[in-house]
Amino acid sequence: MKKKIAIFISGRGSNMKAIVEQCQNGILKDLAEVVLVFANKETAAGLDFAESVGLETKWITSKGLKRTTFDQKVLTLLEDYKIDYIVLAGYMRVLSSIFVQAYPKQIINIHPADTALHQGLNGYGWAFENQLTETKVTVHYVDEGLDTGSVIAQHPVDLKGAETLEEVERRGLAVEHKFYSEVLQKLITSCNK
Repeated sequence: MKKKIAIFISGRGSNMKAIVEQCQNGILKDLAEVVLVFANKETAAGLDFAESVGLETKWITSKGLKRTTFDQKVLTLLEDYKIDYIVLAGYMRVLSSIFVQAYPKQIINIHPADTALHQGLNGYGWAFENQLTETKVTVHYVDEGLDTGSVIAQHPVDLKGAETLEEVERRGLAVEHKFYSEVLQKLITSCNK
């Protein structure tokens, strides 16, 4: 039985695209299906891609709403989908306690840094400003903190010779787009045993 995944985005959804492709034709094909792509803004560019490949999309604007009010609306929306995993892919909101508690160990995020060293926004900018020769991409469970959940897996990103922030981001995203699906594959496979 395939696991049902909802992918949450706030922008272009490049990680969402990579996961969708793996669910349709790659390493996740027999393991998972994306049943919903959700955004917290109508203008999230990734929604157009998701619709173009036949996925169901929904959005609720978060602007002007308290975090718990917004999250309760999203929880109500999700009730019909029987979701196994919520995969955050550039979702730029911190989830409230009520949301995290509704899906314990079922919400997964990817972070562009070692979460022990840097949490929050601008992980690649942090690596570039600190002239790191290597950073890490972290896939972790979401808890009630900001990038403080249990680490599932990490993958190094070689930054040697990267002279611009754009190059750091390019190298990091290349790792993210492959690594996120690989981690999901291992996670789902281990849960199915």
